[in-house]
Amino acid sequence: MNANLHQGQTILRARTELSCAAGAIILLHGRGGSAADILELSQSLSRARWGLLAPQAAGHTWYPYSFLAPREQNEPHLNSALEQVQSALATTVTAGIPRERVVLAGFSQGACLASEFVGRNPARYGGLLAFTGSLVGPLGSHLSLTGDLVGAFVLLSSGDPDPYVPWKRVAETAELIREIGGRV
Repeated sequence: MNANLHQGQTILRARTELSCAAGAIILLHGRGGSAADILELSQSLSRARWGLLAPQAAGHTWYPYSFLAPREQNEPHLNSALEQVQSALATTVTAGIPRERVVLAGFSQGACLASEFVGRNPARYGGLLAFTGSLVGPLGSHLSLTGDLVGAFVLLSSGDPDPYVPWKRVAETAELIREIGGRV
C-alpha cells in the first residue's frame, strides 16, 4: 500500500499496480473511517490482479451533514468529494484501465458518494457496490437521473430497518438507476 498525492488529495493504493492491473476498484470509506480502513478489504477480495484505490476524505468525512439533508447544506463538500472520485477514476483510465473494468464501491457515507457519482456521471462501469447507502437528498424530494449506464451492474444493500439509511431511499435509488440502464 502506498500513498499518492493526486490533485492535492491522498489516494491510497493496494494490490496490483494499475499499469499491470486487469481492472480497478475504487473504495470509498464511510464517515469517520479512512482510506486505510477500507483498503483492509483487499485481504478479502479475490481479484488478485485488480488494483485498489481509496481516496481519503478530509477530516474523515466526505460531507458534513446527513445524506438526507438538503444538498445545499452539504456543499461545497459534496462536490469536492465527487471531484475526488473523478480524480481516482481518471487515475485508472490514464493507467489504461477502461471504465468498463472499474468498480466503484463504498460503505455508508462512501456508498452514498459512490451512488451519487454514478448517478451524476452515468457510463458503462464495471459495477457499483453500495453497502448501506443511496442517492443524496432529502426524503420526499424529487430525484431524477439522466444518461445511460449501458447495463452496468449495481448492488445496493442495506438493512430494513436501518437507523440511518431508510429502505425507501434505497428502493428509490434502485428504481432510478434501473431507469437509466443499470442492472440492479
